[in-house]
Amino acid sequence: MAEFVGAFAASHTPVMLNLPQAVGDEVRDRVYTAFRQFGTAIAASRPDILVVVSDDHLHNFFLDNFPAFCIGAGNRYPVPAEHWLNAPKLDLAGDAGFGAHLLGEALSADFDPSFSMHLTLDHGVLTPLLLAGLEHKARIVPLLINCVQPPLPTMRRCLMWGRMLRSAIDSYPEDVRVAVLATGGISHDVATPRMGMVNEAFDREFLRLLACGDENDLAHFSAQNVNQAGNGAEEIRNWLVAQGAARGAAFRSHFYEAVPDWYTGIALASWEARP
Repeated sequence: MAEFVGAFAASHTPVMLNLPQAVGDEVRDRVYTAFRQFGTAIAASRPDILVVVSDDHLHNFFLDNFPAFCIGAGNRYPVPAEHWLNAPKLDLAGDAGFGAHLLGEALSADFDPSFSMHLTLDHGVLTPLLLAGLEHKARIVPLLINCVQPPLPTMRRCLMWGRMLRSAIDSYPEDVRVAVLATGGISHDVATPRMGMVNEAFDREFLRLLACGDENDLAHFSAQNVNQAGNGAEEIRNWLVAQGAARGAAFRSHFYEAVPDWYTGIALASWEARP
């Protein structure tokens, strides 16, 4: 049977790759060092499969077809979708077998995801993998959540998705080690007059509630206050999936810094493999 080996979360702003000189040397070194250490921690869990919970930034989906949840069920994923991203063109190894299993388990549990065997993944997946040195460490199974175009999935639904994802991992019959990596957030605003605003108070309260483990308070705070943290903060839904998958395991914040020159409250965190 498959073994769940941990859940992790990381911010994924592309300016960490595109504009390294936009911040001072000390800030940049702190962030890059934290990502490298974070990658070492993930690699230490020895995952064969990494379920990357992210969102599609209008590359695979648009207003004519925008699923709330999409499961990747391919054996390879080209990256990045953006021609402007300062990153190498790569093919990430996928795992169609686990993707198909997750799809079947989701449908059996009364969830209604879409699926795709031909996703081209964007900075949401690639940026944290590159900065953490994980791009070739495990097979990738993307779970893409609509955090971009309203109406959006509810915060509670994302917690439920996490719990279902964990059940799918636990029921997978192959002898593999599976980790979850949620990417995105925390506070940031894209293409609005508030771009460059970082709501540190929101970020720290969100991280505190993750550590407290009360999912009712977490979901309520997230739903009621996310609009104060910028349109990009809607990506906290990805973190809630990881929270649900962790099933009450202890949460640890590895790093947080508000970096307005990179437009984002940048955070790294993990949940223990066992509750």
